[in-house]
Amino acid sequence: MTIDRKGNICNDNLRQDHFLEFLYGHALTRILIRPMVTQTFSKIGGWLMTTRISAFFVPYFVRKNHIELSQYEAEKYQSFNDFFTRRVKKQYRPFAEEKSSFISPCDGRVTVCKITKDSSFYIKQTVYTLHGLLKSKNLAKKFEGGYAWILRLSVDDYHRYIYVDDGIKSNNYKIFGVFHTVNPVANDYYPIYKENTREYSLLKSENFGTVLMMEVGAMLVGKIENNDEAAKVHRGGEKGNFAFGGSTIILLTTKKRVVPDQDILSNSKKHIETKVLMGQQIGRKGR
Repeated sequence: MTIDRKGNICNDNLRQDHFLEFLYGHALTRILIRPMVTQTFSKIGGWLMTTRISAFFVPYFVRKNHIELSQYEAEKYQSFNDFFTRRVKKQYRPFAEEKSSFISPCDGRVTVCKITKDSSFYIKQTVYTLHGLLKSKNLAKKFEGGYAWILRLSVDDYHRYIYVDDGIKSNNYKIFGVFHTVNPVANDYYPIYKENTREYSLLKSENFGTVLMMEVGAMLVGKIENNDEAAKVHRGGEKGNFAFGGSTIILLTTKKRVVPDQDILSNSKKHIETKVLMGQQIGRKGR
């Protein structure tokens, strides 16, 4: 279930959810999924979405998902991926400017999980370890006692993402894997966030200590496109974008440095996702 910041239930993408429940919910259909989650399949799908003929699907997608194109910088697109990576006009995604506000890096559905002393956290009933996620025990230990923030993007969301604070960013580190859907139903059968291809960097932020920002690819996401390697970056500056498909951003914050907003924390404990917009406050600086 997903609700917005006012507590209203969001019944979006129910048809897609039912299809994925069928696809992942049966042993036979899970066998059929195997070739669909490979890098080859994802790259082919991603390439098709860069062709001119793919632009014919844009009007249907816009109508089906009630997307208001006037909110974006361009309204005509050369391919579906050109549309998918469209830029929103800044006035439609203002970010909380108060330095103590911890902001969402993207549009999406957020869940926040406490990281335990053994560097693990739960998404629904699936346990994840930071070592499995990051492939580094030393780095995992740094975030014990902090929070993991999982921001799941659907195909109709805005797929560019920003930096959550001013600071110094590290190089990007890529971990190769497969491309399961990031719909919650897949998480019931596969530990998707430690199996999927992902990329992360560390941000030594001015207000929240070290923040790890990870982009996770998903079914038909051919590319995670980050703009910078090591660099000085600014709050609200564009970090990168995903190519076509659903995807996820994971943030890791260290102990006591960030306190999640109460509605997001309460919803997460009930396994409810909270719908947020890029730049919206999702937590506050710890004391």
